[in-house]
Amino acid sequence: MKKNLLLLFFTCVFISCENKKELELQNREKALILREEQLADKEADYQALLIFRDSIIALKDTVNNPVEPIKEWPKNIQGIWNSKMLCRESNCNQYVIGDQRNETWQFLSDSSGIYMNVLNNKKLIRVFKARYIDDKIQLEFNSDSISKNRIKMNVVLDDIKENVIKGTQTITRQDNCTAKFSVELTLPQKK
Repeated sequence: MKKNLLLLFFTCVFISCENKKELELQNREKALILREEQLADKEADYQALLIFRDSIIALKDTVNNPVEPIKEWPKNIQGIWNSKMLCRESNCNQYVIGDQRNETWQFLSDSSGIYMNVLNNKKLIRVFKARYIDDKIQLEFNSDSISKNRIKMNVVLDDIKENVIKGTQTITRQDNCTAKFSVELTLPQKK
């Protein structure tokens, strides 16, 4: 009988310990879910702030540059182009005169206006804001304020022909070094 009572006592203690552990795990899981929801809310706030910041910058650009921008690329420019860039000047360690870069540039437009995507191996790596004024294409890219390596890129394409577009790209890094590339865009060969 003492053995049965002792067995019953230890069983109750064991069950009680298991319940405490399960309760503790449930409380931790609830706390984790709450933290994930808070993090998701902060991420949503951050994205909203980025959109707000970009809209203010766009508004500032329209105030400073009241020229009526085009809403759509001309048919002879719209679409995908192969880019070949050659470094012509540089005081940056990252860029050496003679460096060549090849990318795919995609001229697009939507309800927000015109822009240009840079693709490398079919992956989007950069989006340029664009303006097309007086047969000249001006492209601008600024890394966001939280980027570790701040960079600014300006492209002026001022030699626009039917199958070839030429111009210059200027890259300025956060340490104020500058590199200039000649840019030549050509239409992809039809297969």
